[in-house]
Amino acid sequence: MTDINERLDDLRQRGLYRRMRLVSGPQGPRVLLDGKPVLLLCSNNYLGLADHPRVREAAAEAAMRYGVGAGASRLVSGNMTVHRRLESELSEFKRSQACLLFGSGYLANAGIVSTLAREGDVVLSDSLNHASIVDGCRLAGARTFVYEHCDLDHLEYGLREAAGRAALIVTDGVFSMDGDVAPLPEIVELARRYDTRVMVDEAHGTGALGPGGRGAVAAAGLEDEVDVVVGTLGKSLGSYGAFVCCDADMAEYLVNTARTLIFSTALPPPAVAGALAALDLLRSSPERVDKLQRNARVLRDSLRDEGLDCGDSETQIVPLVVGGASAAMAACEKALKKGVFAQAIRPPTVPEGTSRLRLAVMASHTSAELRQAAKVLAAVVPAQPQVPREPRPVEAAPRVYDGLAEAA
Repeated sequence: MTDINERLDDLRQRGLYRRMRLVSGPQGPRVLLDGKPVLLLCSNNYLGLADHPRVREAAAEAAMRYGVGAGASRLVSGNMTVHRRLESELSEFKRSQACLLFGSGYLANAGIVSTLAREGDVVLSDSLNHASIVDGCRLAGARTFVYEHCDLDHLEYGLREAAGRAALIVTDGVFSMDGDVAPLPEIVELARRYDTRVMVDEAHGTGALGPGGRGAVAAAGLEDEVDVVVGTLGKSLGSYGAFVCCDADMAEYLVNTARTLIFSTALPPPAVAGALAALDLLRSSPERVDKLQRNARVLRDSLRDEGLDCGDSETQIVPLVVGGASAAMAACEKALKKGVFAQAIRPPTVPEGTSRLRLAVMASHTSAELRQAAKVLAAVVPAQPQVPREPRPVEAAPRVYDGLAEAA
């Protein structure tokens, strides 16, 4: 095991060593972290529903009625009435023909991309897409073209290079580390022009953007134009699991071909029932989405008033880029000592030189808490580096190739 110890030592020396912190109690705006009370500023429980009484009660009732586990994959004996009900409700909420539950967002993205992109096809993937999409591209038999982040010229270059092949454009709706929103209208227009499918991961958009919290696709008025929309139950809906919204033929195809669905045990009934209750709360109280958006503006404005750069964030995800991994960890620890938990994010999650504190706002935060957090963070975050965002010249872009670019 000497090689493992050496690898761990290398991670420590590069400031990339990770450990699990321990949260006591529910995921509220304030938690006990390793026994110390702190303001929680890095949870994806955006609407504060993970510990809502109705969500808890629904999960507990489902455990008593259906049991704790589903017992098998959905294609064996794990397909239960509670799964079908949630799929129906999500389909209505997202205004799609069909909906299909997956075990997690990671399983959904990895399974769908690798299923839709076959040998001889091309996947065009944003360079800052989530790791689950990256791994789906790696699993696919297709070639992958990684286009510069939100760079439409580079994306079109890739589409031209892919001419004659079936293609899939895949992008996050809201990017999980930067908080910016993909240029979906322009992406869809390119997809129409080049006769290409579009898949959007709405993990951080559902419950946070769009009319009634339906997401970035709905905010752009493109619900009838995007072929595949992936969402999660584990963020705004406060539970666990994921779903894909699509047309009926696509859902039937995924049931028959998506390995991450076929070979995974179905979601536990309590998680499904909890998500159902959370979805009902979201639909009946859309003001939660408005509160989340107001809180996000309060934090961004407060940070900027303190002289901090929030990058291109326009959502509840707010990055404070520090630079080096060790510097980001130091800022995280200093903030913790002052009662604010803002997790440091380091490579390979983000590119080298862009380690950051990744802040996540919840609707259950108060404006006063967020303004005070901004003051704390201004005191612990060093002078922020200027991160170059110059796009690569299109003529210097790589051709369609096997594998993924280092930027991914």
